Amino acid sequence: MRLKRMHIRYYPPGIFLDYEKGGQLRTKCIDLLNLTPETDVEELVLEIRAAEPLITSSCVEQVKLLICKLQEKVSQKDERKFYLFRALQAHILPLTNVAFNKSGSCFITGSYDRTCKIWDTASGEELHTLEGHRNVVYAIAFNNPYGDKVATGSFDKTCKLWSAETGKCFYTFRGHTAEIVCLAFNPQSTLVATGSMDTTAKLWDVESGEEVSTLAGHFAEIISLCFNTTGDRLVTGSFDHTAILWDVPSGRKVHVLSGHRGEISCVQFNWDCSLIATASLDKSCKVWDAEGGQCLATLLGHNDEVLDVCFNYTGQLIATASADGTSRVFSTDTFQCLCQLEGHKGEISKVCFNAQGSRVLTASVDKTSRVWCVKTGACLQVLEGHSDEIFSCAFNYEGDTIITGSKDNTCRIWH
Repeated sequence: MRLKRMHIRYYPPGIFLDYEKGGQLRTKCIDLLNLTPETDVEELVLEIRAAEPLITSSCVEQVKLLICKLQEKVSQKDERKFYLFRALQAHILPLTNVAFNKSGSCFITGSYDRTCKIWDTASGEELHTLEGHRNVVYAIAFNNPYGDKVATGSFDKTCKLWSAETGKCFYTFRGHTAEIVCLAFNPQSTLVATGSMDTTAKLWDVESGEEVSTLAGHFAEIISLCFNTTGDRLVTGSFDHTAILWDVPSGRKVHVLSGHRGEISCVQFNWDCSLIATASLDKSCKVWDAEGGQCLATLLGHNDEVLDVCFNYTGQLIATASADGTSRVFSTDTFQCLCQLEGHKGEISKVCFNAQGSRVLTASVDKTSRVWCVKTGACLQVLEGHSDEIFSCAFNYEGDTIITGSKDNTCRIWH
C-alpha cells in the first residue's frame, strides 16, 4: 500500500487518503467527528498514526496542517442573515418536495402537476422539466454526491430515473402496486430504493434499470426509508408502527425495530452508521443501536405527533419536528433535550441542520420557515412571504442558501 495524496472533507470533518494497492487506486476516509477548536492536534495525530498504517512519519506534518485547516472551519462564527433572493412560480399546482444537489448549485422540485423541475440556484433559472409521470410526483432525490441523476417517485406507482444534465429519462421502474411515497439513492449511486403504500420497498439497479430485490415484511404502508453511509444497510419506517433494518446485498431482514405505539413518520441513520432515529405519531422519537437493533432511548417531551427527525452531520445531535408547533434538539450522548425551539404558530412538518451543525431550519403550516441557534434555541430569523403552508425546506452544503417549498405553488431561494 502506498499513499498517493490526502485531501479533506469539511462536513463532517474528515481526511481522505488516496492510496495504491495491487496497482489499483483506492480511497479511505479518517472521520474526525469529534473534532473541536480545542482538540489537541499532536495527540490526535498520534491516535491516527496508531490506527492507520498509511500515515507514516513523512506525512505527519501534512496531516497536522489538514487538521488545523479543519479546526479553522469548525471554529468559524456563523452570523449569517438570509434574504429573499427569488420567489419562483415553480409549478401550476402545489409542490410536494424540494432537494439540493451536493454542491447546492442546483435543486429540484416535485409537484402535484405530475412534473419535477431542475433549477439553477444562482440564477433561479429553470433548467429542465421532467415530464412523463401520470400522477403526483411525490418523492424526489439527487444521487448525491455525484448529482448527475435524479429519481422521481409518483402516485402512478412508478419511479423514473433521469439525467440531471439533459433531462432525459433513462428508465421507468415498474413493479409497485400502489403509490411510491419515499425513495433514496445509495451513497455509491448504484441503487435506488423506493418505498410504497403497497407495504414493500424495492431496490433497483441504476445501471441496468432492473429490479434487484423486493423487501417484504411490513404490514402497512412504508412512509420513510434511509440508506446508511456505507450503503450496506437500509432502514424502512411504516404505518405498522415498526421500522425494519435490511441487509442491502442479500435483501434480508436484519432487525425489526418495534416499540412505537403509533405510525412511524420518519427514519434516519447517523453518519457513522451506529444509530437509527425513528419519529412517530405516538408523540415520541426513539434511538436504536443499528448493530444490535436494541432501543437505546425514547425521546419524550412533545405533546403531539412527531413528524420529522434528523441527525446533524457528525451524529452528535438529533432534531425533532412536531405537530405541537415546536422542535427539539437532543444529545446523542446523553439523550437529554438540549433546547426547545418555540415560536411557530402551527405544526412543523420538516426540520434540518446546516452542515456546520450550528443552525436548525424548520418549515411550518404557519406559512413561515425559521432559522434557530442550536446552542441557545433562540429563533434567529423568520423567513416570511409564502401565502400557504411550507412543507419542505433545505440548506445547501455550505449553509449559505436555503430553499423553501410551499403549497402556494412557489419555491423561494434565500441567500
